[in-house]
Amino acid sequence: QVQLVESGGGLVQAGGSLRLSCASSGRTFSRYAMGWFRQAPGKERELVAAISRSDVRTYYPDSVKGRFTISRDNDKNTVYLQMDRLKPEDTAVYYCAASTPYSSYYYRAGEYVYWGQGTQVTVSS
Repeated sequence: QVQLVESGGGLVQAGGSLRLSCASSGRTFSRYAMGWFRQAPGKERELVAAISRSDVRTYYPDSVKGRFTISRDNDKNTVYLQMDRLKPEDTAVYYCAASTPYSSYYYRAGEYVYWGQGTQVTVSS
C-alpha cells in the first residue's frame, strides 16, 4: 500500500503561483510513476501532470503545458507540482497519485491506482 499526502494548496490571485507537494511513505517510491490530477465541481477528473519513474520524462495536457511543472525527488519520496501563471479555470481539488508498480505508462491516467486525500487550489479573478 502506498500512502500519499498532499500539501501546499490555498487561495491565490490569477497570475500567481503555488507549489504543491506530495509525500509518500515507504522505501519503494521509485517503483511508481507519479501524477497529479485535478477535479473541479461538475467536471471529470483530469490528469494535469505526470512523471516517469526515472524522473526523465513528463507529460502535460495542453491546458497546463508551459505553466505547470512536475518534478520528483526519489531520495525524499516526494513529488512536486509547481503551478505558475494560475488562472481561475485551474481552481480544483488537486490529487497526487501513484501508478501500478514499475509502470512504463506514466502518461496514461488509467495507470494510477493510489491516491492522496487532495488539496484545494482556488484561483481568484
